Amino acid sequence: MSSQEIPEENLPSEQDAAAHGAVEVAEDPFADPGLPAHKPRVQDIDERAARRSERTVAFLFTLSMLATIAFIASFVTFPVNKIVFIFPFGHVSALNFSLGLTLGIALFCIGAGAVHWARTLMSDQEIADERHPIAAEPEVRAKVMADFAAGAEESGFGRRKLIRNTMFGALAMVPLSGLVLLRDLGPLPEKKLRSTLWAKGKQLINVNTNEPLRPEDVVVGSLTFAMPEGLEEDAEDFQKEIAKAALMIVRIQPDDIKDKRELEWSHEGIVAFSKICTHVGCPISLYEQQTHHVLCPCHQSTFDLADGARVIFGPAGHRLPQLRIGVNAEGNLEALGDFDEPVGPAFWERG
Repeated sequence: MSSQEIPEENLPSEQDAAAHGAVEVAEDPFADPGLPAHKPRVQDIDERAARRSERTVAFLFTLSMLATIAFIASFVTFPVNKIVFIFPFGHVSALNFSLGLTLGIALFCIGAGAVHWARTLMSDQEIADERHPIAAEPEVRAKVMADFAAGAEESGFGRRKLIRNTMFGALAMVPLSGLVLLRDLGPLPEKKLRSTLWAKGKQLINVNTNEPLRPEDVVVGSLTFAMPEGLEEDAEDFQKEIAKAALMIVRIQPDDIKDKRELEWSHEGIVAFSKICTHVGCPISLYEQQTHHVLCPCHQSTFDLADGARVIFGPAGHRLPQLRIGVNAEGNLEALGDFDEPVGPAFWERG
């Protein structure tokens, strides 16, 4: 339809034409046709409808707060490895399912509440303005601040306390989900990382033969792995306990041992150290007989077993913990206590 066919009542006023450009005409198809006339919403003319929208937004924000509380309760209540939901695509634990569901609801309700607030209660009238240089004049800056103040007033942020308070509550509580997830970085491990199953009198069991180790079983140049007596591979907590108690044993000529305490804690040159690297906890599995060095395959941390398992290369922060060993009445190697310090990577409870 050309401009000649547009009804007169639909044509923009002179003020609109000055603000938005001339109406499109056949001679100038690229002219700005202007903005359509603003149509008020029901909330703009009916305060009861505005109140209903306000209550809806507040309900969504409140629901977000409740979902955050449910997230925290789920994290504390549900066990880590218990499978309770079976889907065609796999098994899902109650903990993972509840955490995903409650956090999703909490975030969704904040977003839905903000969108509903903007679409029903905030000003929706489009305002066109001329572009201005980046370096605004004082008058322009004053106008922007005035427009911002007017927008804040039109949004009802100051007047609608119910929305404002529930929104603040929802936004304040959602970060609690992240704090709860980080709680295990705090002091919760207590003394769990400070002790293992090794204790005085526990025999060293060869992980390959599942038989007690005798001194003659450990030959010079070999690397033997052992676990504490009484730790069964089919036990429910086997993986957790072996991860802390994993032990490697080598035999070194006593004259080659440089560390005096290491010599006292050994038996006929047989020394026992934690197998867990002190960098990020990888299992050590490489041994060089001539140098008595062991190497972590993950990040190449290297330890000298002839010198107290001190770090000689790599990112590991401290030496490998040593286990004091001896021989019992049956002639089998046994532990004379636990490791001299916590195994694995350094943590903030050390010392």
